[in-house]
Amino acid sequence: QVQLVESGGGMVQAGGSLKLSCAASGRTVSNYAMAWFRQAAGREREFVAAISGTGGTTGHADSVKARFTISRDNAKNAVYLQMNSLKPDDTAVYYCAAGRVLGTTERWYDYWGQGTQVTVSS
Repeated sequence: QVQLVESGGGMVQAGGSLKLSCAASGRTVSNYAMAWFRQAAGREREFVAAISGTGGTTGHADSVKARFTISRDNAKNAVYLQMNSLKPDDTAVYYCAAGRVLGTTERWYDYWGQGTQVTVSS
């Protein structure tokens, strides 16, 4: 079992920045790929970014490339999402996920956090 707890969400004006954190506990977290997904009201959950267990491979959705950066610190069992140049369309609940395979769809991830709300005002 892997437990995930997100933090760092909040309300920010368009153009601002936020850094989300995901604290992981349980099994050896460095064995897992980690990802961020988001779900806006009335929409399906969508992929945002993912990172391999070692941190050597990352991927970002086209909608957030050049604005968001995923990173991890295995010594701290933590994963981060630095979000810059935020837009109102980025408003959503952001979820941290862990899985054995690095992928861009939900089916690759076995463990999920409860989510943290990010609201971007115009």
